[in-house]
Amino acid sequence: MPFVRIDIVKGKSREYKRTLLDCVHEGLVEAFGIDDDDRYQRICEIDGEDFERPPEKTDGYTLIELTIFPGRTAAQKEHAIRSITSGISESLGVSPKDIAIVMHEPPLENWGFAGRQKKGQ
Repeated sequence: MPFVRIDIVKGKSREYKRTLLDCVHEGLVEAFGIDDDDRYQRICEIDGEDFERPPEKTDGYTLIELTIFPGRTAAQKEHAIRSITSGISESLGVSPKDIAIVMHEPPLENWGFAGRQKKGQ
């Protein structure tokens, strides 16, 4: 159950955003083996002047934050990063240099669903 937040510069089309969400999800299905209907994603659009980034980054800059259950291997995480990046690059023409991905792994006791704390295995 990854939670996905994608920050982009405001102004992209509905189709662009749908494709972006699909690319991230497909990468997670491929790398982590999540269910196809396991989609907890959001896009946050930021005005260009409010999205500070290095000068070499374009308006295609895409920052992806994945909050995931702990336990995935380094190889699975690398696979996810490569798969998501290549999917976005191939489908939307965004340079891999304009894609940043960070993963957060809070311990299971820091997750709550329906008013109940998730317990460790």
